[in-house]
Amino acid sequence: MNDNDAPGGRSAAPPPFWPMGPAGTASPGNWAGAFADPLRLADTIAANPVLRGLDQMWNANPFRRIIPVDWAEVAWALRTIGLRSAGNPHRALAATAALQADLWRAAAEAWTGTARRVLFGEDGAQQAASADKRFAAAAWQANPAFRMLRDAYLLASDWLMKHAEEEAMEPRQRQRLMFHLRQFTDAVSPALLFAANPAAIQRAVETGGASLAQGARNLMEDLAAGRLSMADETAFAPGRNLAMTPGKVVLRNALCELIQYEPATPQVHQRPLLILPPWINKFYILDLQPKNSLIRHLVAQGFTVFVVSWKNPDATMEGLGFEDYLRLGVLETSDAVREITGSKTLNVMGYCIGGTLLAMALAWLAQQDDARFNAATFIVSLQDFSRVGDTAVFMGEPEVELIERQMMARGYLDAREMANMFNLLRANDLIWSNVVNNYLMGERPAAFDLLTWNADGTRMTRAAHSFYLRNTYLENRLVQPGGVELAGATLHLKAIAIPVYAVGAERDHIVPWDAAWQVTRLVGGPVRYVLANSGHIAGIINPPGGKGFFFVAPDGPPSVSAEAWKQGAERKPGSWWEDWVPWLAAQGGKRVKPPPMGSAAHPALMDAPGSYVLEK
Repeated sequence: MNDNDAPGGRSAAPPPFWPMGPAGTASPGNWAGAFADPLRLADTIAANPVLRGLDQMWNANPFRRIIPVDWAEVAWALRTIGLRSAGNPHRALAATAALQADLWRAAAEAWTGTARRVLFGEDGAQQAASADKRFAAAAWQANPAFRMLRDAYLLASDWLMKHAEEEAMEPRQRQRLMFHLRQFTDAVSPALLFAANPAAIQRAVETGGASLAQGARNLMEDLAAGRLSMADETAFAPGRNLAMTPGKVVLRNALCELIQYEPATPQVHQRPLLILPPWINKFYILDLQPKNSLIRHLVAQGFTVFVVSWKNPDATMEGLGFEDYLRLGVLETSDAVREITGSKTLNVMGYCIGGTLLAMALAWLAQQDDARFNAATFIVSLQDFSRVGDTAVFMGEPEVELIERQMMARGYLDAREMANMFNLLRANDLIWSNVVNNYLMGERPAAFDLLTWNADGTRMTRAAHSFYLRNTYLENRLVQPGGVELAGATLHLKAIAIPVYAVGAERDHIVPWDAAWQVTRLVGGPVRYVLANSGHIAGIINPPGGKGFFFVAPDGPPSVSAEAWKQGAERKPGSWWEDWVPWLAAQGGKRVKPPPMGSAAHPALMDAPGSYVLEK
């Protein structure tokens, strides 16, 4: 395997032959066993010269670097469905007959609709268009051949997924099966083929073939760069037109920089706010452009804001462990905030896995009787990892062991592998739509600040990431009283007795909203939980004045379940920021004169956004 392996480390080579049994005979049992365990699959490929050659050819294929679909897992999913159908031929025959009937009906509707337009002048635009945005172009509806192709694809895809849903399987295997079947159905969409995409054909005709030439240039550029372009990355850059809120770096250590932002009001809340972003991304998701910067908004509301900017680790930092993230990223930075502001206590916010680190830090501090944090906010953050959505497909014991093997070889986890995993969770939106736009339509990726940030990933240190994966995704030890041992203390989340504000996102594909809700039953203090609309990023970066909404329930005893909480919650128009700011203000203390920018012990080192955020 090489650095271009799929998330979780499996080869993406499609396996066209059975692994060899004794004396070189084909062995379906060996094949099934190899597919059941990614480590065995890798060993099988390595031991078989034919498969090894195919694997090397596929991994040498530059397309593998921009389209990270794991074809070995797709083949396993298709084979699983095939074998189960063969074991129940009557059910398979009935399902196939129903599909054929649906296909005939769709074909008849496509051609009769065309006949009505020709003979009776009906307006095809008034006919129901596909809700699937891959087929939004009018030609998919108006042209009977393309409409029939579209409908046949959608019917076959639905048939395959429903057929799989009816299989009796262990839940984790079912999730793995459904995920990779979705990858397959997405990858074989007719919209991805020039000859089958009427919008691409029309574009080529209108441009005299220039769109095809530009598409080829876009493809070659992406192949040279080794990744699929999702945004015009030349349009935005931190320090130029992103991360522009004025501030100073007031602390730098081996793992992070601490940024203090300049006050924007004559008086500020006495108690400052420290923000812990995820270390798998750059902090400036919270400080994009002025119009959608959460940091700028907080400063404008009279808060003294400090943000941790994580360093992009390299192989020399492989030994930095989770205790270092606690010591350097939480304890040392919060000590500096208290020294600069003169406030004995501060409020703190953790975003995504920054929130997981925060939960561990708060539980650790409770063991030390350290009350430096007055109140905490968790943004789309997990503490209970029993339900993590489709990320579970990449986080089993074999997958984690392969990730650890890769990190042992390099000293870190490459940011591209994490990006591939998250992109596959929304493949149609983040992969295939860009394939159509960039290569078939010949369009340049749009200038989009959020996608520019999304492409600006960071690496992860080997020791810290292995600790994180095993204690959370793999073993879910944080919810077990005393289950995690960190820096000489066993952690108990119930020991967190300070006020908590928590936010989930309704369509979050990384942290399901009802998983983010679990903090309400895990900690020992009062919790106000708010549910934002949209997804993991768009639901959070949602400034006032937009079209968003959120759900909030009256403060009181914790609900018995996430669904019960939602049934009792009220939907409110606007941004959840407008609910959080008053809560945070109530925790911020009286208004006082702004503190100085830095201090003698922590002088200003450079302007925000600092140097660590610029590291590639």
